[in-house]
Amino acid sequence: MRVLLESVLPRRLGTDFRRLLASSWSTNLGDGIAAAAGPLLLTRLTDDPFLISLAALLRWAPPLIFGLYAGALADRLDRRGIIVTANLLRAVILVALVAGLAAGVVTVLPALIALGLLATAEVFADGTASTLAPMLVGRDDLALANARLQAGFITLNQLVGPALGAVLFAAGVVWPFVAEAALVAAGVLVLAGISLPPYSREPSGIRRDIAEGLRWTVRHPAVRTLSLTILIFNFTFGAAWSVLVLYATERLGLGAVGFGLVSTVSAAGGLVGVAAYGWITRRVSLGNVMRAGLILETLTHLGLALTTTPWVAMPIFFVFGAHAFIWHTTSITVRQRAVPTALMGRVNSVNTISVYGGLVVGSAIGGTLATHFGVVAPFWFAFAGSAVFVILIWRALSAVTHD
Repeated sequence: MRVLLESVLPRRLGTDFRRLLASSWSTNLGDGIAAAAGPLLLTRLTDDPFLISLAALLRWAPPLIFGLYAGALADRLDRRGIIVTANLLRAVILVALVAGLAAGVVTVLPALIALGLLATAEVFADGTASTLAPMLVGRDDLALANARLQAGFITLNQLVGPALGAVLFAAGVVWPFVAEAALVAAGVLVLAGISLPPYSREPSGIRRDIAEGLRWTVRHPAVRTLSLTILIFNFTFGAAWSVLVLYATERLGLGAVGFGLVSTVSAAGGLVGVAAYGWITRRVSLGNVMRAGLILETLTHLGLALTTTPWVAMPIFFVFGAHAFIWHTTSITVRQRAVPTALMGRVNSVNTISVYGGLVVGSAIGGTLATHFGVVAPFWFAFAGSAVFVILIWRALSAVTHD
């Protein structure tokens, strides 16, 4: 057992990184449970496509609204304290939601408010947590550390969590939220014991700090290109995925457990993508890796728009999952190696704005299209929009290189 632990999590990464990893895995499992339980709760309370798409909007809007501010705070205040406080707030909100569900007094509006507040607290917790690995391990070990963090994210947040959340929801509407509250609280207890090294903090005002992070991102070719590309493609992705629960249940004929299986299959593809990442990047430039990924994403929307059977859709979700996690691994590695520690929170927040800016606009369009033209319309929109964006962004991807 000791030999296995050393091979998976070498001692040189340190006790504090192991605590970070344990906390990350615990909260990721809770978040994965909520990823399935939140949309399923909304479908239990309403069958209005627009209201259901609001759940996605409220999950994606807080990072857009608070992301830059959270990034600036991460570079000004005690990072461990920010994460602990934000996750404690999440646990309190979950306990209140569970109490309301048990009493049978939760309607659509309170449920949407709770989901929005949880997403807001998560902005501060996750945005700050992404700055810790470079503080706890050396530059040469960042790839290994990120691989372990990503393995937990994929396995627990994407693979196990959604399926478990759907099963718990089928057993009783309160159980997935009880489980999430317990897992978030456990993550807080583990993280509280971490000791972070000192780092330079010379705040000059929130606005100036945010502006400095924006300027740095714009001036760095690789980081700038990554942020621009994720902004553009999340615009179309958000339109389609905002109604994914309706697509899975109505178009594919899947139930609650089947909807959780969609995320599980995507995560399985992600595990394959992460495992093959080193082999791929030794043979293909990052620019070409991203070009291939964007073509796959465009074809994903087309395939899902055309099919009506889970036997065709599930392999598409699998391939998409591999692409998504290869992209994420590339993005986070480029940023962590390029960005100074004192700027990490702010530059990460710029990327967060790019991610969720596209998702928020896309989700609003997706809900509107589904309401007026049917649940498949957002996928046709995503295909057409992605095809145009591939052509426009093609040359700029050459800026992404190994740092």
